[in-house]
Amino acid sequence: MSTILIAEDEERIALFVDKGLRAAGFTTIVASTGPDALAAAQGGGFDLVLLDIGLPGMDGFEVLRRLRATDAGVPVIMLTARSGLDDTVAGLEGGANDYIPKPFRFDELLARVRLRLREAGQQAATTLNRDGLELDLRTRRATVGDRVVDLSAREFALAEEFLRHADQVLSREQLLSRVWGFDFDPGSNVVDVYVRYLRTKLGADRIETVRGMGYRLR
Repeated sequence: MSTILIAEDEERIALFVDKGLRAAGFTTIVASTGPDALAAAQGGGFDLVLLDIGLPGMDGFEVLRRLRATDAGVPVIMLTARSGLDDTVAGLEGGANDYIPKPFRFDELLARVRLRLREAGQQAATTLNRDGLELDLRTRRATVGDRVVDLSAREFALAEEFLRHADQVLSREQLLSRVWGFDFDPGSNVVDVYVRYLRTKLGADRIETVRGMGYRLR
């Protein structure tokens, strides 16, 4: 049975989420301030954290930053009433695994929770390797040959997705769902931009464009 930390200061929302998750078979703990949420999360024992951005005492961005400094592994889903793309990107670049804007439907939240827990359960291996490219999932370090490569959180997540599905063609829609975890404007070129970043850092020929379909790690 998975244990989930709900970091939410709005009592109505916290009770709604807590009740729904318990009914779905999860064990839950609720924290209503940023410092309380950070202390609980750093204490360990949680399989996933639902983290509101607008927490009193310390906002969700700072909680996430401090948590990631000590625990790179626990999945974090950000909850927020803010709808700006800058806030979304800031949370994801800071190490969040997913992002759900308020108001949200509980069935959507539950689906996201189950997806992130399933993905975390599949990450038993501590390293991924492919033709000289290695990702250390514990330290979040990437190396190409004997060279350490500095990757942002999103770049690392995208590289990890390619390594986990080497030789498979991944569509832009699949990558948006698995790496960014929420819907961008269909006209967004964010996947193409990040693939270009990875090619620059990992090698221009490592990621192949499959015309009309998506991308594939060679």
